[in-house]
Amino acid sequence: MTNRLDTTRTFTLLIGLLLAGLVAGCDAAAHAEPKIPEIDAAAALAQLETVPVKGRAPKTGYSREEFGPAWADTDHNGCDTRNDILARDLEGETFKPGTQNCVVVTGTLADRYTGTTITFVRGNTTSSAVQIDHIIALSDAWQKGAQQLSAAQRKQLANDPLNLMAADGPTNSAKGDKDAATWLPPNKAFRCEYVARQTAVKAKYQLWVTQAEHAAIAGILGTCR
Repeated sequence: MTNRLDTTRTFTLLIGLLLAGLVAGCDAAAHAEPKIPEIDAAAALAQLETVPVKGRAPKTGYSREEFGPAWADTDHNGCDTRNDILARDLEGETFKPGTQNCVVVTGTLADRYTGTTITFVRGNTTSSAVQIDHIIALSDAWQKGAQQLSAAQRKQLANDPLNLMAADGPTNSAKGDKDAATWLPPNKAFRCEYVARQTAVKAKYQLWVTQAEHAAIAGILGTCR
């Protein structure tokens, strides 16, 4: 599987740099949200053609635990993945004192799924307003090839910044584990980037798409500049 993953490195690097940037360390400068250039739709379409088209496998055996502990510190920067992504995607974020700028307390999200602005305040009754979405839902990944990955590869997938984004909580819940054939962001301006990132993640981890999913992604990318 490692060799198969290596074959997509060039495509994944290109799309990853175009779309997601890198999650940096836990200091004020590193937490600045990366600037994301315009999408290269042609490159995304070319990458889509490298992704196999197959039917959806059974969900048998799936559990969140198959992808490792939630929000592990896989980049070993001292901050868990959830806080890394909050710090990357929020603006004007503040941090809990004594956490070395790791635990995000407040901030403002320009939500890409809805096109609205959301205030984030950490707390038992408020944190859920902003959730961290797996752009490729882990359940969907499980049914399209992740069963065949190693435990370490699944853990990396679950914590990969390319596959993660802070999002409006209710909208993320409505998305659930749907793929591009059955759910797209209400904010149409984000759909090109959304399906391009889905394609990049599936190529990087050697997952597949269904025929309907392929058609949906190709149709959207065909409308992008």
